[in-house]
Amino acid sequence: MARNLLEQLREMTVVVADTGDIQAIETFKPRDATTNPSLITAAAQMPQYQGIVDDTLKGARATLGAGASAAEVVTLAFDRLAVSFGLKILEIIEGRVSTEVDARLSFDVEGTIAKGRDLIAQYEAAGISKERVLIKIAATWEGIQAAAVLEKEGIHCNLTLLFGLHQAIACAENGITLISPFVGRILDWYKKDTGRDSYAPAEDPGVLSVTYVYNYYKKFGYKTEVMGASFRNIGEITELAGCDLLTIAPSLLAELQSVEGELPRKLDPAKAGASAIEKITVDKATFERMHEENRMAKEKLAEGIDGFAKALETLEKLLSDRLAALEA
Repeated sequence: MARNLLEQLREMTVVVADTGDIQAIETFKPRDATTNPSLITAAAQMPQYQGIVDDTLKGARATLGAGASAAEVVTLAFDRLAVSFGLKILEIIEGRVSTEVDARLSFDVEGTIAKGRDLIAQYEAAGISKERVLIKIAATWEGIQAAAVLEKEGIHCNLTLLFGLHQAIACAENGITLISPFVGRILDWYKKDTGRDSYAPAEDPGVLSVTYVYNYYKKFGYKTEVMGASFRNIGEITELAGCDLLTIAPSLLAELQSVEGELPRKLDPAKAGASAIEKITVDKATFERMHEENRMAKEKLAEGIDGFAKALETLEKLLSDRLAALEA
């Protein structure tokens, strides 16, 4: 009997939902789920999730009291909203949710550590074990150092906005639980830079990048998990079948579910062990040199941080407007 691609993918890769849309998570029932500032901002504007937003604002007001300013209430609610969505998601899935540190802290080691601890404290106060949460941090040098501290405290991290091998190696050498290389955004950059309209899936620069990172990790025995992210089409996903995890938007999950045919495994630890890859040690100087030399990684990391920061500013404005409406 013919089987769909999603069903087969789940046999070799952990499928993760890349969304803040709780209804979509209920539909596809992934093991894990990831969110980011853009996804949370989008979900917070959906009518069906207005109750989560309102409850978070009311809870912040109750915590601070009637004498607190609207700005103070919004700031507290902003800090709590991603966890509010995470708690709803964890009611549905059996695995982990990734919750992101404020992107504006991406170059602040101590600020990132403090925010990671605070997010975990919020989850634990709600009865959720830290084993079910991944703290999501941008893969700057500073972000990786902050994550290394959190990992030593038993707080597991997901390093995001990852575009270059130097970022991946630094994460593995610092004992990070999981990385999220951005397949589609790498493709976007190469299409713009070369003027090409498309790449065949097997030649997709994002696919090639994640394949190399996966093989590097498996060849040298790193425990850090690879979770491909930011997909533009199902061809990218099928070329990475066998990756540790893949986080996929609901629209592409639906497409995978609708297509039948054979799905061969493309990434395999045994094959990785036989690959001809040279080991590199990445200290801060090496990281900075490789980052400067990798124009794509440098541009996309900066662009990603800026995009997430702008999404957070939009969310703050949304919360401010909603609080004013609630308290009018």
